[in-house]
Amino acid sequence: MSLYFDPGPLLAEDRSGFYGKWEERKWLNVPGPFYGAETDNCGTGRLMAPRHVLYESEYFTEYVYRQPRDAEEVRQLVDAAGEDPFGGYGCDGDDHWTPAAVRDWWRDRNRVLEHLRLGRAAWEEDDLRHGQGVAEAALDYAAYIEGELAQHLRVYMFWLEERRSPDPGNPLPRL
Repeated sequence: MSLYFDPGPLLAEDRSGFYGKWEERKWLNVPGPFYGAETDNCGTGRLMAPRHVLYESEYFTEYVYRQPRDAEEVRQLVDAAGEDPFGGYGCDGDDHWTPAAVRDWWRDRNRVLEHLRLGRAAWEEDDLRHGQGVAEAALDYAAYIEGELAQHLRVYMFWLEERRSPDPGNPLPRL
């Protein structure tokens, strides 16, 4: 089993629905190939990819909080992108992220955690109306940041540098 899952070959030629611009991506996106940029706020992303998409607490625009780890999860993000009427999802993050940029994002992770903490009341209220589990997903994102995300980012940084998955014996870059 590979340590890094590269979704690129699954997207190969069909990148329709991914019109998001890197310069417009939300700062809350976790580093990786997929991201939310200028998306709508209709709440469709979580319907398609509930373990990958969250909403900002202020405008409820969409961002990717967990990158896909298998073909089914890629399909879910493709579906989320296809449902966004603004075409605000991007899938070219690998062309822009660098190990230094990943380290910068990681150093600023407390800003993300603070956003998740401060948005809880708004998400709980929204969950009462729409039942999408946004408050629970925010807790999931916080737990991911405090748990296994560091290792996933180190593997991703290796992939960015080498364009291959690390073997179990390869030393991983430091965060």
